[in-house]
Amino acid sequence: MLTSTKEERRSVEEYFLWQSPEATISFLQKVYCETVAGHRHDVWDVHASDGRWWIITNPTNLYSQTQFPNMDYAVTFHLGLCLRIPRTDSENKADAFFTPFSAVLNELNVLPDALGQAKSLSDYQGIGVKCRELLLSFVGAAQDAINWSVEKPPQRANFRAWIDIIFDTVLGGQAQQERRRLFKSLFNEAWTFSNWLTHTKSATWHDAEAAQTTIDHAIGFGTSLLLRVIRLVPEECPKCGSPDIAPQESRPAERPNTVWQRPACRDCDWTGLPVRVDPKASSLPLIKREGREDTGECIVPNVPLTKLAHPRNADE
Repeated sequence: MLTSTKEERRSVEEYFLWQSPEATISFLQKVYCETVAGHRHDVWDVHASDGRWWIITNPTNLYSQTQFPNMDYAVTFHLGLCLRIPRTDSENKADAFFTPFSAVLNELNVLPDALGQAKSLSDYQGIGVKCRELLLSFVGAAQDAINWSVEKPPQRANFRAWIDIIFDTVLGGQAQQERRRLFKSLFNEAWTFSNWLTHTKSATWHDAEAAQTTIDHAIGFGTSLLLRVIRLVPEECPKCGSPDIAPQESRPAERPNTVWQRPACRDCDWTGLPVRVDPKASSLPLIKREGREDTGECIVPNVPLTKLAHPRNADE
């Protein structure tokens, strides 16, 4: 059994009674959780006057335990149903705008594993190649994420030219001179070292480690900076001048997988404009399970599924 909050229990109760207003609930318990591709699905065991039901969330749906006596069978059916829910072209295009850094960060998180397995010169040179590719992916993602006002943009893979454009724009002005110098120097030196590591015949494991660590810092700092620009986060509150700015997050009830964020001042009531963000920019495992051990046993449904039962017609 899994712990649950009062708000979660109330939400499940309200959903079930909305589906079956004449029923009464005698028992409900969160029994399982499965996170697939960053989306959490909770499974509730509900005992009611019109039978026993599985309620599975995100999006929420319910399944008769007469038709789905095996919980795994219900979860598999529910996840398959979620995958079949259509999405419009406009939603896909909107999502694409906010996901360019996800791939870069995920690849960056894999690099330490490659470093841990590196044992030869070719392995160390391979780390250099990966670092170089990550730096190119970063400037490519930056080009996709922000509309840069450049009269004659350089080629997409012209790393040094794009580093100048990105940080001269984002950190422009005399007051930003030292910050601009730091970011440009960090990225340019990381690029130079990665290219050297790719071709040198004298590379060591420590050289590969230095490249990996430098790339991790550079891309981490650069992504954080550009995400603040994309999400319209000011350095200080424009109303009271406080630097204590924190994100506020919202998920529309009709589209719980859509995340909006806006900057908000903790010292006054100022809030910025909401921006749609990508909730998947992480290296979470594809599937995460909570609540019980996975036995690996096969599931063979033994109830013919010809019609899904609903609480309103459960007696039919």
